[in-house]
Amino acid sequence: MGFFTVFFQMLALLIMIGAGFFAARKGMMDEHTNNQMSHMIVNIFNPLLIFSNALGAVGQVSASSMKTVGVAACGMFACFILLGMVLTPFFEKDLRQRKIFQLMFVFSNLGFIGIPVVSSILGPQYVVYVTEFVLIYTFVFYTYGIVLLDGTFTLASWKAMVNPGTVFGVAALAVIIFDIQIPEFLKTACGYLGGVTSPMALMAVGFVLAQSDWKQIFGQPRLYLFSVVKLLAIPLFMLPLLKLVVADEALVRVCMVMFGMPIGNMPLMAGNQRGIDGSTCGAAIVLTTVLCVFTVPVLLSVV
Repeated sequence: MGFFTVFFQMLALLIMIGAGFFAARKGMMDEHTNNQMSHMIVNIFNPLLIFSNALGAVGQVSASSMKTVGVAACGMFACFILLGMVLTPFFEKDLRQRKIFQLMFVFSNLGFIGIPVVSSILGPQYVVYVTEFVLIYTFVFYTYGIVLLDGTFTLASWKAMVNPGTVFGVAALAVIIFDIQIPEFLKTACGYLGGVTSPMALMAVGFVLAQSDWKQIFGQPRLYLFSVVKLLAIPLFMLPLLKLVVADEALVRVCMVMFGMPIGNMPLMAGNQRGIDGSTCGAAIVLTTVLCVFTVPVLLSVV
């Protein structure tokens, strides 16, 4: 898969981010609008996108490939956790901020960015594999992530795992595994509603970019180094290990896209809830999201 083929697909996503930036700067979006959009994406559109793509993949995805991708996803998080523990001290000296950096290494934007990237570059039939990554992400965050921040694990963490994303994610896997047929009118409704996810999620990124301090984002050399390590060095380090587990070239591409995704919002939100300054994390989220337009084509060209 050539660099420029992937690059122009990623450029289309960047244009959607630009649309959100434009809307925010022109006053068509404000903080309330963005919060409402994000709430709808998380609870309605993104879960239905996952489910809709699973409906379209019935009969096309084998149980063995699902198992293979599940193993790769577990391996990804294990490597991210270990490498985050080793590399974080090189980027941050403050002990509380180190916890956020460790989370930044581990928890990428697999849903909002990963789904549109996989769908546009590799095809919507591969989004069902992203579902596996997202489900494992949820479990790892509410176990490892919460224990790292709080030093303990509570019942509330278990309850937080049950949300529309995980419910529809499990339903999507069940549809694939048990070859469940759904009435056509439900497929159509889920498809239209799920189709809202990608442009709306990317416009939300553009809104954040428009509201951010650009000097804070683009003026920190350590964040560029962190981005190179996060988006390129670690995925390329993991590629030979991935090929030991995954033989199918298309599945290797899916996994490499997941390996190379930018930082997600969960580390920022979890840190804010605990009174940890999130300015550096917020800047890193925006920077890695912009840079992945260039790094994802590099990863897929190498594959």
